[in-house]
Amino acid sequence: MSKYLLIMRGTDESNAALMADIEELMARTHRFIEETVKAGVLLAAEGLDDPAQGVVVDFSGETPVVTDGPYGETKELFGGFFLLDVASKEEAVEWAKRVPAAPGSKIEIRRVPGSDEVPQASE
Repeated sequence: MSKYLLIMRGTDESNAALMADIEELMARTHRFIEETVKAGVLLAAEGLDDPAQGVVVDFSGETPVVTDGPYGETKELFGGFFLLDVASKEEAVEWAKRVPAAPGSKIEIRRVPGSDEVPQASE
């Protein structure tokens, strides 16, 4: 089994479409979470706060610069995630296809390497 992070990415337009019928979105999301729990693959699931409430720490210069809100030229914003423990990337893709999402949204799928796969500093 491998861990895969399904990152929900939306635009201002797709997020507005989701919020237009928030009750339906929450019901569909709840059903999706129930399915992943019954299948024994869900490790974690969280939504994120409004991007305007966040900050960005930019390491482009010599010292970090902190600014309010999301990236200046962002067209897609992370809205939340599901962390699944599945047998393959293909299985992660199949679950991602079932995530409740508005037209224009995307799900980015990234494998989470095990601790034995992370490069270690030599002593």
